[in-house]
Amino acid sequence: MRSRRGETQHNIAVLAAVMLAVLGVIVLRYGWLQLVQGGALAERMESQVGHDFSIQSPRGTILDRNGRELAVSTMTKSLYIDPAHVKDPEAVAADLAPLIDTPEQEILDDIAVGGGFVWVKRRMEQSEYEAVRRLIKEKSYADCMNFRDEAKRYYPNDMLAANVLGFVGTDDKGLDGVEQAMDSLLKGEVRESHLQTDRQDRPILDSIFSSRRRYRGDYCKTVELTLDSAVQFIVEQELDRAVAENSPKGITCVVMNPKNGEILAMASRPSYNPNRFWEYQSEVWKNRAVSFIYEPGSTFKSVVAGAALQEKVVTPNQVFVDPGYVMVSGRRIQNWSGTSFGTVTFTDVVKQSLNTGFAQVGLRLGAEKLTEYAKKFGFGEATGIDLPAEESGILFKPEDMRDSDIATMSIGQSIAVTPLQLVTAMSAIANDGVLLKPHIVKSIRNADGSVYEERGTTEVRRTIDSATDKTLIGLLEQVVSSGGGQKAAVKGYRIAGKTGTAQKIREDGSGYMDGRYIASFCGFAPVEDPQVTVLVMIDDPSTGNYYGGQIAAPVAERIFSQLFRYLKIEPSSDPFAGMEPPKTAQPKPARAYEGAVPDGKIVVPDFSGKSLREAARMAADKGLSFDSEGSGYASGQSIPPNTLVDNGAQIVVYFKPD
Repeated sequence: MRSRRGETQHNIAVLAAVMLAVLGVIVLRYGWLQLVQGGALAERMESQVGHDFSIQSPRGTILDRNGRELAVSTMTKSLYIDPAHVKDPEAVAADLAPLIDTPEQEILDDIAVGGGFVWVKRRMEQSEYEAVRRLIKEKSYADCMNFRDEAKRYYPNDMLAANVLGFVGTDDKGLDGVEQAMDSLLKGEVRESHLQTDRQDRPILDSIFSSRRRYRGDYCKTVELTLDSAVQFIVEQELDRAVAENSPKGITCVVMNPKNGEILAMASRPSYNPNRFWEYQSEVWKNRAVSFIYEPGSTFKSVVAGAALQEKVVTPNQVFVDPGYVMVSGRRIQNWSGTSFGTVTFTDVVKQSLNTGFAQVGLRLGAEKLTEYAKKFGFGEATGIDLPAEESGILFKPEDMRDSDIATMSIGQSIAVTPLQLVTAMSAIANDGVLLKPHIVKSIRNADGSVYEERGTTEVRRTIDSATDKTLIGLLEQVVSSGGGQKAAVKGYRIAGKTGTAQKIREDGSGYMDGRYIASFCGFAPVEDPQVTVLVMIDDPSTGNYYGGQIAAPVAERIFSQLFRYLKIEPSSDPFAGMEPPKTAQPKPARAYEGAVPDGKIVVPDFSGKSLREAARMAADKGLSFDSEGSGYASGQSIPPNTLVDNGAQIVVYFKPD
């Protein structure tokens, strides 16, 4: 028994020693694998049971104020080649070229670059991707070409608001418009990820779910604009019609809410389709509303009138004597008609947009005050809107201004503005004299839908007193109801505004171009509770008719009419709004004169059907003192045709829109 017990204990000891030795070997081996070779083995395991790939989150969406999509992103496949593993470049190029609509030589050039990675075609259509995927499988090209996911930008409305939205280039980079201005918030993020697979190369579920986690980073934000797609469509439709009617070099329209500074529409022509931006010249990409500067002409007289009323250098009923032209520092400044309007009030000066009257008012204000009020209304500096390449415009320094500069600035020359600056200034008049910062971004939301930032109304400054502003609005209303802006009138609604016609400056700044003009109208409605401010600017019309009251005002009228219906704006409270103004009684016709004309006498011509300018020139040629009522074409006159009158006799010609 003792011998057997000793043998058993010996065997147990030997077994224990062997087990300890084996355990020691295992521990040492485990430690070696984990501590010494752990990194290399982990890399080998990942390469054998999984795939590395990049995950790109789509670029954030751009919406209008009603949630309609203006720009969206979808994930697409981009094809790349590993030149180092291409065995037969000619065969690869021949197989691939017809599937992706790319010349064989271009593919061969890509392969010739060498290295381990080169793009062949980015953001392919789904049909192209499917065809190339089949080719890779059939020809076993997986070792030399493959795909990567990339976001592709789509603009579902094609050209609508293109100059505002801009476009996106390669690598998800915004290159113009809102896409560029908000690029840091809109752009997607690229994350490297690893997908684990089993021995049959099937994805393991846990890694699938982890790779599909919803993106919650700092990018991919949704931007909601203040634009209204319906208003934008109305505006662009009318701009296309105006282009067909006037064949201009360019045309711009901005619609703003004067109470909060929101841009409801902003459009330019010519324009482009951002889905195929590369097919257009870069000049067409330009947003003329913020990047085009020009002399505003008579539309700027609204600001001059406000400044003069505020500084009490003039009153609405103050009498002016219009000689037809004035000489200031050796420079001749004449009325648009080239004739004298005689004795008129300041109200008439505004209604008929008399350059001589405004030159006198500007000289009374002086360089300091004139420039001060121009700056108060926002001219000479960028508005700060969320759009790239905004111009600041041009203003004289008061100390550098001569009297002729003061006079020309008073009629909208010797100053350069952007359309956005002008519509913002007119909106200040509509907003009781308070200037607001225009904005086109309404809100920004995170990828998970939470609010990142809300943009609201920003008050800049008060430009003129409330009482002065009401007087100014009354003058601007008369411009549309019975002055040079009658073609912007909409029956039943009270509209205030100002027309403008300005010569174009030569590109080298050496003077003005002969026969080249910019016609414009800027106004707001309804007067009793302004809801919209509309600017129409037509650059270089080629049809021969270039007056703002004749070609820009009708475009504004059509836009106003549709906006009133779409925005459900009730007709004005004035029961007489839109009615025909009472006609001034004309004297009974005198007997037509026959025979020789005595010295000192003249025979009154027939002005029927003549334009205001033609009638004024005809009266001047005959030696008559000319006055007018209304706008459009002559429909009557205070002295009948063929009447014998004294030289210098006063005649009033009545005009109506055709």
